[in-house]
Amino acid sequence: MANELILLDTWVSPFGMRVRIALREKGIKFEYKEEDLTNKSDLLLKMNPIHKKIPVLIHNGKPVRESGIIVQYVDEVWHDKAPLLPSEPYPRAQARFWADFVDKKIYDTGRKIWTTKGDEQKSATEEFIGYLKTLEAELGDKPYFGGEKLGYVDVTMIPFYSWFHAYEVSGNFSIESNCPKLMAWAKRCMQHESVSKTLPDPKKVYEFILQLKKRLGIE
Repeated sequence: MANELILLDTWVSPFGMRVRIALREKGIKFEYKEEDLTNKSDLLLKMNPIHKKIPVLIHNGKPVRESGIIVQYVDEVWHDKAPLLPSEPYPRAQARFWADFVDKKIYDTGRKIWTTKGDEQKSATEEFIGYLKTLEAELGDKPYFGGEKLGYVDVTMIPFYSWFHAYEVSGNFSIESNCPKLMAWAKRCMQHESVSKTLPDPKKVYEFILQLKKRLGIE
């Protein structure tokens, strides 16, 4: 049976971007279906009845859910093309640890920056910068988190680069001045067509957040 791949996603989602990058890095063709999260499709509700969230990768009619799980699934199924996770157990465990760190810290803290004001926002900004510095320390002098090639942690983290502008404008701070090595890493990742083709214009992401704030009643 031919590999039929359908990705249920939305353009601005850093979680969906991970899946698109992984598929494109491996040169795998897929059908992209843009979801309106204010009016979710019957297909999305059928394929992810528990969480009702994107992204969902439908492989020959079978759904795979949650971005990190999807990226690992893609890496396992097409392991001969541009492997993302290390082959050895210990470095693979380390990659999963740092991807989990990104999952638990970056999105939620970043969201606090654009949804709060005053001391709460200042605290969230300081916390966010602290997490970025932790990642920068782990990166060290390596070109990518896993070494010489784009890997699982890079694919997990790089989508947030398209949200950095929104965080900076909202919190009135500069990521580059705080984390220059991390920004150099992000620009290195952007040299990959899989990344540059996937990440949206940061200004469009900021416009999306402004509209979302209005919809949520956040001034």
